[in-house]
Amino acid sequence: MTDARPRRPRARKTAAPAKAPSRPRLPKAIQTALAAADDKKALNLAVLDLRKSDAFTDFFVIATGANPRQVQAIADGVEQALKADGVRPSNVEGFQRAEWILLDYFDFVVHVFSPAARGFYGLERLWATAKLIQISDVPA
Repeated sequence: MTDARPRRPRARKTAAPAKAPSRPRLPKAIQTALAAADDKKALNLAVLDLRKSDAFTDFFVIATGANPRQVQAIADGVEQALKADGVRPSNVEGFQRAEWILLDYFDFVVHVFSPAARGFYGLERLWATAKLIQISDVPA
């Protein structure tokens, strides 16, 4: 005995769409700092996520300027952009020498280096247990 119901064609199994890797979500202030540094043509932008380490802050934002004038311009740009959002640094160090400018915002610290200083101090190496986030990994 056969079934009188019409058969529906079977749906083809298709491969599930590939999941895009999850991108890190960064606080708005850090995104602002990254955008400001990028606007000043900072080189090698990176973020170290220190939340799972015993650090005194949650994030390091690291940037490099090609020369002392650009190092200062990057630091100025970051400070002005964050100031426009009502965020001010608790401390600024190294502005006059422009080898390594540090902007301390408590929850995160912005480091703007000359190429030589960045290579010498190697924060990415010193904080190797932290998660390194390349700027290209951050959603626009």
